[in-house]
Parts: sequence; C-alpha cells; structure tokens
Amino acid sequence: MDKFLIKRPRSEESSNTPKVPLDSKSSEENINTNFNFNDIVSDPGLRKPIEDFDNGIRDQVRREYLTRGPCQPTGHKFPQKDYGKQKRSFQDAWFKQHPWLEYSITKDAAFCFWCYLFKPSKGSRMGEDAFTKMGFNNWKKALEKFVKHIGAVNSLHNDARVKFQGFQSQRQSVSHLLAMHSHEMEVAYRIRLTAVLDVTRFLLKQGLPFRGNDESSNSLNKGNFLELLEWYSLRNEEVWKTVNQNAPGNNQLTSPKIQKELANAYATEIEHVIIDDIGDSYFSLMIDEARDASVKQQMGVVLRYVNKNGHVIERFLALVHVPDTSAISLKNAIDCLFAKHKLSLSRLRGQGYDGASNMRGEFNGLKALILRENPYTRYVHCFAHQLQLVIVVVAKDNRIVSDFFQYVNMIVNATGASCKRRDQLRQHHHDRLVEQLEKVEIVSGKGKNQESSLARPGDTRWGSHYTTILRLICMWTSILEVLQNVHDDGASSDNRGIVASLIDKMENYKFVFVMYLIRRLLGMTNELSLSLQQKDQNIVHAI
Repeated sequence: MDKFLIKRPRSEESSNTPKVPLDSKSSEENINTNFNFNDIVSDPGLRKPIEDFDNGIRDQVRREYLTRGPCQPTGHKFPQKDYGKQKRSFQDAWFKQHPWLEYSITKDAAFCFWCYLFKPSKGSRMGEDAFTKMGFNNWKKALEKFVKHIGAVNSLHNDARVKFQGFQSQRQSVSHLLAMHSHEMEVAYRIRLTAVLDVTRFLLKQGLPFRGNDESSNSLNKGNFLELLEWYSLRNEEVWKTVNQNAPGNNQLTSPKIQKELANAYATEIEHVIIDDIGDSYFSLMIDEARDASVKQQMGVVLRYVNKNGHVIERFLALVHVPDTSAISLKNAIDCLFAKHKLSLSRLRGQGYDGASNMRGEFNGLKALILRENPYTRYVHCFAHQLQLVIVVVAKDNRIVSDFFQYVNMIVNATGASCKRRDQLRQHHHDRLVEQLEKVEIVSGKGKNQESSLARPGDTRWGSHYTTILRLICMWTSILEVLQNVHDDGASSDNRGIVASLIDKMENYKFVFVMYLIRRLLGMTNELSLSLQQKDQNIVHAI
C-alpha cells in the first residue's frame, strides 16, 4: 500500500496551513464523480442503476450506453420454461417489434433500455421496476405485458422515449439540425397558409376581386389579395416572418393559380356544408339563366329545403355555364350537377322558374322534362314575377300610362345627363330640405326626408318604377329648377325645345293626375310584391 501514498514535501509539512481532514462523505463523492468504464455493463441484469451515478457523470454514462446500444443477443438459445403442458421462452422477433427491449442472459429476463436511462427516479410505480431493476420473465404473458408497459401517450415509458430521442438527436447533430429545420419549415408553412386563408375568406365574404392590374414588387397597388396580405403581415410579426420576402421563392402561396385553388377549395367546402345540411330531406329547385360580363350564358341554381330545426332555408349552390338556354342543355347541366353532389332527383319535390317557354313549356320545357322522371316535382311559377308581368301588360296596353312612363324616362335622362346637372339637382334639393326643416314644414328622422337623387326605372324590375315616381314627387320643384336652367343655358335649339316640352308636360294637370294615380296603384302592388318575395312565404298564403 505504500506505493499508493503520496509524500508531502517538508516545506509543505512545516507550513502553517491547517490540515483539513477528508470526511467519509466527501471522499465518497470524489469516488462517485470519477467516471469508470468498468461500471458500463452490457448485460442489463448486472448493471448499476442509473440513479446511483453522480449527476455530473450521468450524461456521460448515457452517451456510453447509447454508443453500445441495447443488449439484444440475437441468435442466442433462450432457455425454456414450463407453463403447464407448454414450454415457452424469449423470442428473437420481439427485438424487431420493440426496439427498446433488452435481454439479460444471466437473469433470463427482459428489460427496457429507454426506461433504464431516462425513467424518473421519483414518483415511479413499483410495477414498472420489472423492466428496469428486477427484470420480466413471464413469457406466457410477455406480449400483453409489453403493451401494458408502453402504456398511454403520457406514460413513463413514452416520457422516457421522448427524452431518449432528444438526447440521441443532440449526439447526431446533422440529423438533429435537419429535423429541426424541417419542423421550422412546417410551422412557418402553417402560419403562412393560415394567413393566406384568412385573406381569401375575407375577400370572398365581401365579394371583392383578388387580382390587380400591376402585381409587380414595385407596384403601388398590387391588388386586394397581395395588399391585404401585406397589411396583415405588418400588424402581425409572426406572419411577417413567414410571408413575402421571408418565404421560400417556390412556396409563397400568392400566385394567381394558388388564389384560384383556395377560392375553389372554399366553394367546395361550402357546397359540402349545404349538401350535408340537406341530408336525406326533400328539397326544391329554383333556376334562372343570365349572361355574365364575359358574354357567357350562366345558369344559377338555388336549393330550397327545410333544415333540422324546421326553418325554410334557401342556399345558392352553383353557377353553371351552359352552351345554350334550350331545355335539353339545362336538363343535362342539372343532371351533371346532381351527380357531382350525389343528389337524387327522386327527392326533388318542387321546381320554380320564370315564365320563359324553355322553362315552363308544357311539352318540351325544363319543367316537363323533370316531371317525366319525377311526377312529384310540382312546378310553381314565381308569384312575384307573375304579378310583375300583369303590371307590365296592363301598363303597356293603356296608352295614357304608357306615354306617362315614356315621359318619366325622358325627364330622368334629361336631369341626370351630366354630373353638373346631378350636382345642381342634389344641391337644390338639399337647400329646399333645409328651408322646410327650419320652417318646421317637415320633420327629420330615420328614413324621413333624406337627401336622394332620381332613380332610373328598370325594364325588368317594375318595383323600381314605384321608387322613381316617389322620388319624382319628392324632388318635383328641384327637377323643374334644373330643367329650367338647362333650357336657359341650352346651346342648341333642339335641346331647348325638348327640355321646354318636358317642363310643359310636368306642369300639365293630366300628367300630374296620372302620376298620383300610378303612385297609388303601384303602392298596392309593391306591398304585395314585397310580401310574395319574403323567404318565409308559403304557397298557401301566396295563393
């Protein structure tokens, strides 16, 4: 033992430095803090528990065990045990199913490599010690016990697995960085996609266009989509870090193609919600055709049904392009639309169109084609449309009323022919309202005596004729004033002559009498028309 003693120099012995004796505890800590490769044992049945190592060297011990890997003696002849009339033993195949599994040759028992390295020492359950200290060797219930040991997501074994993978990724720096980089890209993509979806949803809800005339990077106005996305990113730092210049060049989600795909995805989702809401219930079909701005014939499809809460619901389903408006083309388009959304024509109980011959024809109209396949689809001509047709026929058949509306159109056109005349009309009407309010001839309030302008009557919407007459009566004095100014300032004799005849017509008793008569008649029909267009209206009340 003398050769292990270190002799102190004489000068050190004679110094006044007091000698501090080493107690047993400090000497034990010094021994435990020294890493010894002899403590690293491959056989899990002979290992020193991980909690017996000092905290300062536990990570070093774990790294050494990770380098060696779990003890899996593949090809070993495992001893068999008697279980009644059967003999069972450990199986090699279990190593492939459970990479955490270890086998101790000395104890003929199974252990968990992950739990040995990272299972918490405190708060553990005694039943789990079988895979870390004592070992498990009941081969009859091995598979059942392995599954029970793995447990739920928040089990001790899964916690140890997460810590094992995190510790392992620290050692494998390249794979760890790649995994972290991939995770960051995924998070950034989700943030970017969520922001783009929010912008798309807002524009679709408001019915705003997406594209701009100049969408280049130096443009002052790139269009609603790009401008709104940029505005959004400037007010959200998390979004700003993932969009535009901070996004990969091939994954910015702002191209016109992506914008169309997002809009189509929203449309598809809305269609699915409508179809799911209908379910197996009966429904009615309403169709109208019209030309859009690109001169394409479109067919608008609306479904009407009663939802689960007993409310009558109308949902616009699709806008379908049709080559022509013949009954055959419309029927084929409906069949394709129903097949796309898995709607059955047998559940159709009503159909409603306008009065065109291609729609309501008795023999070859769309109504007849659908009735041939389903005789229960009752056809209902829009009652408000029928009322409008009656008014149009009666008005055009009466010469006095027809001439009256022709003059009304001429008055509206002459008064609103230029911005200067419209400004004069609006200003004169405003001054007159202020004067009447000061004299308490009229009262102000919500919807009462507001500033307005002349409304042009529509050819197909006879409800607009009633509004035009009301505005004409309300702004009568202002209209005469503007027409008189146009007559006085007229550059040509033809214009002065036309305006003079309009003034004479407005000051004619017969014209004024017809105007008030039509106002009273259209007031009745307008109230009826609005009542027929209510969503909660049913066919019994309408009749």
